[in-house]
Amino acid sequence: MTSDLVYVVAGGALLLAIVLPELLSRWAVSSPMVLVGVGMLLGLTSLPDGLPLDPQANRAVIEHVTELVVIVALMGVGLAIDRPLLVRRVRSWRPWGPTWRLLGIGMPLSIAGVALLGWWWAGLPLAAAVLLGGVLAPTDPVLASDVQVAGPRTGEEHEVDEEDELRFTLTSEAGLNDGLAFPFVYLAILIATEGLSLALVPTWVGFYLVGKIVIGVAAGILVGRVLAYLAFRSQSASLRVAERGESLLALAALVAAYGVGEVAHGYGFLAVFACAMTFRSAERSHDYHAAMHDVAERLERLLTLFVLLVLGIALTRGLLESLDLRGVAIGLGLIFVIRPLAGALSLGAWRAAPGPGLTKGEKWAAAFFGVRGIGSIYYLAYAAGEADELGTDWLWSTVGFTVVASVFVHGVLATPVMSRIGRDRDRAAEEQADEEEAAERSG
Repeated sequence: MTSDLVYVVAGGALLLAIVLPELLSRWAVSSPMVLVGVGMLLGLTSLPDGLPLDPQANRAVIEHVTELVVIVALMGVGLAIDRPLLVRRVRSWRPWGPTWRLLGIGMPLSIAGVALLGWWWAGLPLAAAVLLGGVLAPTDPVLASDVQVAGPRTGEEHEVDEEDELRFTLTSEAGLNDGLAFPFVYLAILIATEGLSLALVPTWVGFYLVGKIVIGVAAGILVGRVLAYLAFRSQSASLRVAERGESLLALAALVAAYGVGEVAHGYGFLAVFACAMTFRSAERSHDYHAAMHDVAERLERLLTLFVLLVLGIALTRGLLESLDLRGVAIGLGLIFVIRPLAGALSLGAWRAAPGPGLTKGEKWAAAFFGVRGIGSIYYLAYAAGEADELGTDWLWSTVGFTVVASVFVHGVLATPVMSRIGRDRDRAAEEQADEEEAAERSG
């Protein structure tokens, strides 16, 4: 009976994945909001008591499913970004300035804020507090589609448009910080298993913070270059899959990049994103990129909605039983205070930058829209498998609550805020054009 019910839930998720985007396109309601709500209603019905919903008992399944969702999303995000990033060209790094500030300043501040709140105010053990900060640090490439770039522009439209600055910043941040949060998750695991000592510092900094990042990025670049050469430039016509439009190469690329990154002891998430970015840089105007992105996006949507439906069921089937005032305060504090302030400080949101780039309003929007999601669930499941004390019911309840709160808060505000910012940007462009025209006439 339970296995049959899985097909019913999966079928419902597939149907909703098909019809929801179009139905909700004009409303301040996102597909994740609807799926979580439907799941919560299903959880209130007379479902079989034997459903495998206990997070710790089913930790391994949760870890692998959410892991797959994240790497699929990272491939889609990497293919969607039009702005180039070349390791050996410093000039290409500069347009990514807001992204680096959110990653290098905003994310550590968010981790520190949540960890301090958990340790000092909530009374958590240090390892659990650090884990909570690391788990809730990354913004999610899975649930943030309403505030991200739509997809790769190819053909004659492949040049980057300044109007996409806010969406680019949020998209690139989400693509990179899923891997960059891993060192802090490992720090929590090391504290839990070995205790806090100065002897941990060289190992953590040298290997987990620097070494695994470098290895992951290098592995992704290598896989991306090899696949791009085969797809576009191979001497064998049978290997030039871009000519045939065989878009399933996207799946082969994400699996290969993740596997190579992990086997080399790097961060697989960073490897997948680096692979997608490297592949995207080859034959940038080729329509094949859009076809690959479409495959990754569709698979991501199906997997995500299924996971959210199950998450909704779990919410009303005991996932929140251990939630208390401390968990609610930390979750809402992250969404409304810690992330916005950390993002605002990193971007200098109180001042307007002259010329192109993020406007003052866009900086505040980038600071606020730090959507939490599937990645947080994966990190918690992974850490719980490494140390039993990091898989407590309270942590599962708090992370589950924070993810759902983020889905609803950011889902409701995404459409009106992005529409308002778009209108402001258009108005500013019109005013600048009028000023230039007036200057030409007077000259």
